[in-house]
Amino acid sequence: MEKFTKEQIIDKAKDLARMISETEEVDFFKRAEAQINGNQHVAELMSVIKGLQKQAVNFQHYGKTEALKKTEDKLAKVERELDEIPIVQEFKQSQIEVNDMLQMVATVISNTVTDEIIKSTEGDLLLGKTGSKLKSEEGSHSC
Repeated sequence: MEKFTKEQIIDKAKDLARMISETEEVDFFKRAEAQINGNQHVAELMSVIKGLQKQAVNFQHYGKTEALKKTEDKLAKVERELDEIPIVQEFKQSQIEVNDMLQMVATVISNTVTDEIIKSTEGDLLLGKTGSKLKSEEGSHSC
């Protein structure tokens, strides 16, 4: 079995990252982000949200529960208004798609490493046990 250095693995991970950054999902994300950044209405709503969030933190810190409740209600209303904007919906969907792809890649890597360990130790893939685990279980049953 060929051995790899950490540096070689990092280089391959960078290659994979470059591949991912050139997918249709990431391209759509970049276009949606550019549209959001160029949208004055979205910028205004984001500014209002940041201001309300700061107010909420201050009200919470000083124990002003009634003011906090009113601010949280206003914040929820503005966030709903923001979420109703089509480009914001598209941007959030694109974030989900890119994150799902990254999660899928991480899962495939993790599962493949586990499977390779099991196979290289002459274990059982279906049971998910390495060869040493199977041997130790055989030894404990023969007593």
